[in-house]
Amino acid sequence: MDNQTALLDVKRMGEADRLTVATGTPATELMENAGKAVAKAIEQRWSARPIIVLCGPGNNGGDGFVAARHLSETGWPVRIALFGPRDHLVGAARHHAELWRGTVEPLTPGVLEGAELVVDAIFGAGLSRALDGSSLETLAAAAHRKLPIVAIDVPSGLMGDTGEALGAVAVALTITFFRKKPGHLLLPGRLLCGEVVVADIGIPNSVLDQISPDTFENDPRLWIAALPQLHDDGNKYTRGHALISGGYPMTGAARMAARAAARAGAGLTTIAVAPIALPVYAAALTSIMVQPLATPEDFGRLLDDNRYTAFLIGPGAGTGEETRTRALAMLGTGRPTLLDADALTAFADDPPTLDRAITGPCVLTPHDGEFHRLFDPNGDKLTRTRVAARRSGAIIVLKGSDTVITSPDGRAVINSNAPPTLATAGSGDVLSGIVLGLLAQSMEPFLAAAAAVWLHGAAATEFGPGLIAEDLPELLPRVFRSLYGQK
Repeated sequence: MDNQTALLDVKRMGEADRLTVATGTPATELMENAGKAVAKAIEQRWSARPIIVLCGPGNNGGDGFVAARHLSETGWPVRIALFGPRDHLVGAARHHAELWRGTVEPLTPGVLEGAELVVDAIFGAGLSRALDGSSLETLAAAAHRKLPIVAIDVPSGLMGDTGEALGAVAVALTITFFRKKPGHLLLPGRLLCGEVVVADIGIPNSVLDQISPDTFENDPRLWIAALPQLHDDGNKYTRGHALISGGYPMTGAARMAARAAARAGAGLTTIAVAPIALPVYAAALTSIMVQPLATPEDFGRLLDDNRYTAFLIGPGAGTGEETRTRALAMLGTGRPTLLDADALTAFADDPPTLDRAITGPCVLTPHDGEFHRLFDPNGDKLTRTRVAARRSGAIIVLKGSDTVITSPDGRAVINSNAPPTLATAGSGDVLSGIVLGLLAQSMEPFLAAAAAVWLHGAAATEFGPGLIAEDLPELLPRVFRSLYGQK
């Protein structure tokens, strides 16, 4: 995976700091660099104005003292308010607090009087409890007054590993260091952080080799090298053949998935349907082939054809026994199989049967409701999605504004490019089709899922307001051209 897109949980970020100090960079220097970066980010976005820096008792507060000193030196009217006694500061934070020549006030809501900008340096991402007392009251008062707030690391009260908000308020700008944390991307954290700036404070990239990050922000750098490539000597068969089990009377979902699979590059795409549905599918599709299933045995004969390279079942399929039987048959081939929508709900009363059937490459794409029918809903989104992937042996794509993709081996990707316009009927069916199209071309399932989620978001962003799901497949060529630097 690409370490430039790594997300570091609180423990790994602490280890990155420790390793940097162990190799000769003083902790005071790292803190100086951090506070200086905060001051620079503020000066780039606001003109000088009265500012109150709210400092806590740990390293986050030390960063605040440094930022206050640099802003004061460039002419900003700066005041500092400290949570707790000054003599409780230790280490690098104490060192930098002693360099501050101004007064230090107790942290109460009253310190906001006259301030036009607030710096939240009370607690960083390592806080493991809810805000309370004067820190909670002061930040709530700042938000109530609509004062712009700048957070150091994360807004105080936001859990860095999970994005959970325990008293945090929305800020205009968050400056974090070295790498983002999962909480910057997971909801509701992402909605509270405002603009996120990642500052270089002197931690070498080489420490990533020692702390082995396993969580990443979705970005083409993770998977672009694995995207299927076109070759001059290729043909439609070498580009893979995707097979979809089509539903009836709900036919639109499978049709959108099929168009998405084709636009994602599958050389051939076939929908297998009941004879009664054949006229509907055939009239609506041209380059997509429609295969009627006259007898129950016909579906098995399709699966026996090794020219089909990936399967999808679920969109519009219904939740009955036929869907369940077909899903198990697809999984039984050992070829890449994607289960979505109704195919997931079909196993709601017996998840262990689904788990046992997953012996080959498999992707499951639930939304929250479908996830809760199959897996333990407890815990934060990243943790429960990881647990589900380990239990089932499948790649899990837990959909949402902060879609999480996890692998049974523990790798996870958090997506951040999905615009709110994707909250429209059928967009999930298109996503499953994009994944299918990449799987059909033999792309590794975890990377295929991550790429599909990003492509899905990029296509929606390309279209803008007024998006409906049918628009998405037709936007994929433009997104691919942009990825490859083509006009």
